[in-house]
Amino acid sequence: MQDAFAYCTELVRTADKDRFLATLFAPAEYRDALFALYAFDIETARIPALVSEALPGEIRLQWWRETVEGKREGEAAGHPVAFVLGATIARFGLPAAAFDEILAARGFDLYDEPIETLAALEIYMERTISDLIGLAAMILSGGSDPGPAALFRHAGLALGLAGLLRDLPVHAARRKLYVPLELLDRYKANAEDIFARKATTELRTVLADLRLRARRHLSEAQALLPHATAAIIPALLPLALVRPALKRMDRWRYDPFKPPEVSQWRRQLRLWRAARFGLGSAL
Repeated sequence: MQDAFAYCTELVRTADKDRFLATLFAPAEYRDALFALYAFDIETARIPALVSEALPGEIRLQWWRETVEGKREGEAAGHPVAFVLGATIARFGLPAAAFDEILAARGFDLYDEPIETLAALEIYMERTISDLIGLAAMILSGGSDPGPAALFRHAGLALGLAGLLRDLPVHAARRKLYVPLELLDRYKANAEDIFARKATTELRTVLADLRLRARRHLSEAQALLPHATAAIIPALLPLALVRPALKRMDRWRYDPFKPPEVSQWRRQLRLWRAARFGLGSAL
């Protein structure tokens, strides 16, 4: 089993360096479980990139759904992520319903349909990010109640909106629209401009609106932090990276299709400071 946990650790280290570093601030007894959870997220999030049609992707998602339910123990034993995920779910009593919501939301990624409304976007991000934070917090709480669900919701939305802005060129290349049509219509922007990578004034206004919403959710999360236990902070540490990323996008030369990167050493330093001196001060 240790080989499987090591596989998950390496997968997270290479595919999600920020979350990998944040997990290093968790107690050693919980790190393997966190890496198993995050490896599951990476495996399921990248399914659309591995299939050329929706049906094979749906089959893969269903396999994960049945694996979480314990219906594919034999097959799961041969898959390092599935193997240790099952052990992690059993050890901490993680709710299968949360995984089911994550997988249901991932089904949207397989199709060309756009997100219609801001409410639909929030539901998608709550299921794919907020729920994952809640599961990580439950692990860090030893399987007990991890605390305020509203904190996880706002944290997930802040991270999700920042990620949407960061990944806009990737989504444009796939012709996948996560910017809600409702918002595009409000500011008279055109979805085709995103796919053509044209940073029109109208599109810039839409993206500025999304940055404002991300900051609001970040502020809500910051206000709720005093109600959280110190134990769950490693699950929330990536929040420390949201504000500097948004700040760089506020610059007048900002190209939304070449989003500015915060250097790796600066991200590492910010995570360390948040862990050392308090996450609230880093937000």
